[in-house]
Amino acid sequence: MTGSHIRDCLNQNNEYRSALLNVWEVKLSDRLTLSEGDLLRLRRFSTPTVYNGWEQISAVDRRGVVNREDVRDFMPQFGAMVGYAVTLEVEPSNPDHLTHKDAPQAYRAYLESVPGPKIVIVKDADSPGIIGTYVGEVNASLHRALGCVGIITDGGIRDVVEMTSLGFKALARRLCVGHAYAWPVRWGHEVEVFGLTIRPGELVHADQHGFMVIPEQDQTGVLAATQFMDANECTSVIEAGQPLRGRSMAETRAAMVEAERRFGEAARRQFGKSGEW
Repeated sequence: MTGSHIRDCLNQNNEYRSALLNVWEVKLSDRLTLSEGDLLRLRRFSTPTVYNGWEQISAVDRRGVVNREDVRDFMPQFGAMVGYAVTLEVEPSNPDHLTHKDAPQAYRAYLESVPGPKIVIVKDADSPGIIGTYVGEVNASLHRALGCVGIITDGGIRDVVEMTSLGFKALARRLCVGHAYAWPVRWGHEVEVFGLTIRPGELVHADQHGFMVIPEQDQTGVLAATQFMDANECTSVIEAGQPLRGRSMAETRAAMVEAERRFGEAARRQFGKSGEW
């Protein structure tokens, strides 16, 4: 997005911003298809494990739901996070944005209007030439209080120790010292980060491996599919490869062939697809 386009967007009046909030509130509420309990259970699995389950039930191209570029998880000890996307765009290199004094409050009103749990997806218009960040200790604390469990940004973050103590997970391109002229520019719109386009309200699962979007039509079935495929692996190919069974290498190879057959058969019976093996 060009700087002039961003400035044009900023010139929208408060009535237009309020209308956008109302539209997004309706759209996002319609997309909340999983219970809080299901989301908690989904969070117990790694993102690769959720991906393995998801691909069994989806007709969506499996290449189009994951990040394409390298991203760093600064809190891998937290495990996975899952939530509905809320989006923000910043341009820390541009001091002109600071003249729009009402932008932070309007952005926070947008956050408040969206049911949680939420993951804030921040597009840095300067990336990869990162000069400042909008998210450090203060904004992490505020976002946490407004129902956000973490952030994914193609920009930087700072105050990582303080963010960790808050329990606010962050996936970012790198750490950053200052904030420069970081300010809310646009929010509640489609953004692209790390090669993946994310729309407000989409369900996102993320951990140290990266992140994925779970398409709306697949959300109701993804938990059961994940649970099934995880158990299927544990009772077939993972079990066969364990060195504690006292098998020779030749016996292990033969056991793996049989385990792959059982794994594929179980997946086909359940989903009509053979799965990874």
